Amino acid sequence: MSIKIPTHDINLEPAMATHPDFNRKSLRMQTERNFKSQIIAAIPLTEYEKLFHIRICDPSERNKFTFLPGQFVMLQLPGCGEIAISISGSSSNREFIELCVRKVGRVTGMLHRLHEGAYIGIRGPFGTHFPMSEMVGSNVLLIAGGLGIVPLRSPIYWVNDHRLDYKDVTILYGARDPSQILFGYQVEEWRKVYDVNILTTVEYPDEYWSGHVGLTTELFDDVPIDPDLSITIITSCDKCSISFGNVLSLILNDNIN
Repeated sequence: MSIKIPTHDINLEPAMATHPDFNRKSLRMQTERNFKSQIIAAIPLTEYEKLFHIRICDPSERNKFTFLPGQFVMLQLPGCGEIAISISGSSSNREFIELCVRKVGRVTGMLHRLHEGAYIGIRGPFGTHFPMSEMVGSNVLLIAGGLGIVPLRSPIYWVNDHRLDYKDVTILYGARDPSQILFGYQVEEWRKVYDVNILTTVEYPDEYWSGHVGLTTELFDDVPIDPDLSITIITSCDKCSISFGNVLSLILNDNIN
């Protein structure tokens, strides 16, 4: 008895209707493309940090540019160099990108000398992102030290845009001294408008400082943590005594799983 196997023409498969994408170009981000952009605001925050509002010049490209909290871009100064900078603004803002830059080298020093109207290049976004969707339904604890508050502004804005998706939100922020606290003008806004609990501290207070004095990790004593509720922790720090290990140790000492 012979069995006749029907023929199958692979060329009729739906996947064969398009050319093979061996280099996965359809899945790649526009990472090699340099978006011509313009500085529309340069706001001094401290002696060494400035907040730049940067607008992609082409309106269609501006509307297509998207990012998630935690990602960064490559900022290019023609004839000078290129640096990686964390995005520090809201992902829902399509008008401009916020970048906070510390003056520490040749490229950042030149950038600080630029004014409104100057043109630069932007590539990206790059990098992974904070798991905001996985944090839905949880309490959120954001811990930052020094310049580490910069990348945390994006998840703070995200929480505000989706406030009903999260339970209690607490921000612990520490700096070396009061003059190095970034975005101090937004602290009350975050507390009242965004409905978050924010605690700040400095290691070396001045005569006008009336808040907590000490390390950022010491603020844990003032954070009510319910062991029956899930909690998501995001840490971001500059040169400070904060690490995920420090945070984990404090949590384990409080018998929280």
